[in-house]
Formats: sequence, C-alpha cells, structure tokens
Amino acid sequence: MKSFSKEEIKALDKIVRLNLINSVSGYKSANLIGTKGEKGENLALFSSVVHLGASPALLGFIMRPASVPRNTLTNMKLTKKFTINSVSEEIIEKSHFTSANFDEGVSEFEVCKLTPEYMENFEAPFLKESKLKMAMNLEQIIPIELNDTMLIVGSIETIYVEDQALETSGQIDLNLLNTVAISGLNRYHQVKQIANFPYARVSDLPKFN
Repeated sequence: MKSFSKEEIKALDKIVRLNLINSVSGYKSANLIGTKGEKGENLALFSSVVHLGASPALLGFIMRPASVPRNTLTNMKLTKKFTINSVSEEIIEKSHFTSANFDEGVSEFEVCKLTPEYMENFEAPFLKESKLKMAMNLEQIIPIELNDTMLIVGSIETIYVEDQALETSGQIDLNLLNTVAISGLNRYHQVKQIANFPYARVSDLPKFN
C-alpha cells in the first residue's frame, strides 16, 4: 500500500496534491448553487454540500477563500437567499463548466445553456433542469481560520422533488433522479444503491463472521 506523510504531501506537485487530497474523502454530492445579485444571476458547482441537522433543517457547504471575487458569496450576503439544485446525469457536462472562471456579471446559466427558474416568488433562481432543488435562507457564515475558507450554513425553506422519487418513508430515491456523484475535482459517477438496512440498534445486531 502506498503511503504519503504530511511532509511528502506538502512536497508534491501542486496539481498532484490537489487531485490527491480532493479524492481521499470519497464520493461527494454534485449540486449547483443559484444566486442573484446586483450584476445578475449566478450558478456555481459545489461538491461540499452536507447535512447539518434535521430540526431545524440545515445544510452547509464550503466556500473557498474570498481572496478573489466570489459572486456566489457576494450575492448571498446581499439577498440572504440561495438555491441548491441536484445535478443529474443528463446535465453533468453543462454543470461542470459552470465552475470555469467567468468574468463578473457573466451568467453561467446563459453561457452553459441552463435554464433559470423562479418559483413562489423566491428571490434566487432555481435550475429548471434539476429534479431535486431547495430554497435556502442564509443563516451563518463560519470562518475556518486554518485555510481561510468558510462554512456557509443555510436553512431549508422549501424542497422540490419529482413525485416518483419520494418514498412514503420520506426518503428520496436518488437512483430514480439519475443523480450523479463527484470524486476528486472532475470525475462524475452514477449513483447505484447496493443495500438498504434498517435503523441500527444494538438489539438487532447481526452475528457477523
């Protein structure tokens, strides 16, 4: 088995180091975050959206350092609103290229031929092509001093999901939505369910070999 010490990781070529460290956390969700500000609409790909709690319903994601203009961050600070839109297999290429470094004021919706959609008077644009999307309220920006990134915390105002993917238990069948996952910086994967276990209780522990 190959090993990398902290010192060896630091000494790696920059691109190799980025690829390695972005891969070790495994598969990540692929989501497009939609915002709107004074200079128009913005759509950006994030692979760091995580569940933070169910009551209240909170999601978070990591924003890179604001040492360069971050239109998503600027717009969220202004309006306190954003949307999270799941990426499906049908739109992975268009979604991927929203991460290009476009000039300020350029709409990724327009350049990448994706469709903004406004629902129930919510201020931020949704992605019409997305099959699972959420209206989010900005609640907190938590600085991470170690690397100047930020944890963006939002509360879910509304969830929109295609009917056939919503189970009576409340779970969402991501397979039916053709949801994709990301590994590293630029590899996309199909989602495939391989097991469905009951809630883990000590009393129900199987006899493992």
